[in-house]
Amino acid sequence: MIVIKIFIFLMNIIYFFIKLIPCKDKIVMISRQSNNVNNDFRLLGEALKEYEVVYLCKTLDDGADSSFASKIKYGFHMFRQMYHLASSKVCILDSYCPAVSILKHKKELTIIQIWHSVGSMKSFGYNILSKEEGSDDRLARAMKMHNNYSFACGSSKDTIKTLALGFNLPLEKMKIFTLPRIDLLKDDTYETKIKADIYADYPQLKDKKNIVYAPTFRKDESSLNDKLNDLVRYIDFERYNFIVKLHPLSKVQIENNNVINDKKYSTFDMIFIADKFISDYSCVIYEAGIKGVSLYFYNYDMENYNDIRGFDLDYRTVPGYTEPDPQKLAEDLDKEYDFDKLNSFIKHYVENTDNCTDKLANEIRKYMK
Repeated sequence: MIVIKIFIFLMNIIYFFIKLIPCKDKIVMISRQSNNVNNDFRLLGEALKEYEVVYLCKTLDDGADSSFASKIKYGFHMFRQMYHLASSKVCILDSYCPAVSILKHKKELTIIQIWHSVGSMKSFGYNILSKEEGSDDRLARAMKMHNNYSFACGSSKDTIKTLALGFNLPLEKMKIFTLPRIDLLKDDTYETKIKADIYADYPQLKDKKNIVYAPTFRKDESSLNDKLNDLVRYIDFERYNFIVKLHPLSKVQIENNNVINDKKYSTFDMIFIADKFISDYSCVIYEAGIKGVSLYFYNYDMENYNDIRGFDLDYRTVPGYTEPDPQKLAEDLDKEYDFDKLNSFIKHYVENTDNCTDKLANEIRKYMK
């Protein structure tokens, strides 16, 4: 850890001189989730167009386990981050950013963590440092993970409690705001366009009911590969289309040619054509639930997943059908669905689903002044 301490010390010396750059009426949005500007950043940027908005979106796919070359490239990207952090009044994050956490910033800079998930499901951050799916404890603390936030956002009273533990933040630094992309679920123009695009690429989706399966990414995918193919064997392809949305880094091989293994559209966009949505431990269930799509949970490895990662909510409270057996889950798809339970669950974990972009943008404007 001596090397890390030296690295942080040197970066702060460099940043000391970069901070001589004067602040502008500028907002910098930083993400390690994708190399593209996501919907949340795009919507916020459009709402805050009276200010200069800079997007810095770049992934470091394997984190601490990334190749040396990837780390060097990201290191140079950090200098861009440092320049814009020094010259901005507000920084918006949707994930952990080393430059934000390890540097000593100007007092004028407000740092807002909006996170990248609606609601809460699986544990993260400081809650899983001692678990297989978590970061190394000594490394996370040496890199001051999730440090320097002015405040962070969550979608409900329960959600901000669990997020606060993951960020290692006091509860008074948490605020209830729902992510801007929820507005798109009620945007008829966006829905019409995305449906037209998807149907143009997959015209067969217009002819039958659509099941979208979006599993959580696992470091060890051996069981997922087998269990996904087991589920596929019980799908009635005479009545259903089956669309699989795997993580971009997934190596899972699907053995049935009837399955649509889409890699063009986001899971969020596929919600618009979904009649039924299957997941396991992914927070994307909240978006599907808000849209009124029935939820199903294929939790074949729940006990093991709880051991290696854990959950931020009582899994018994999730709405819909929960089943580790693929044949029984396929049979559940044809049963009557309790939408009242779904609506109650969504309202508990997502307190606001109206004008989410404007509400968060107005909060950000306070700190620009």
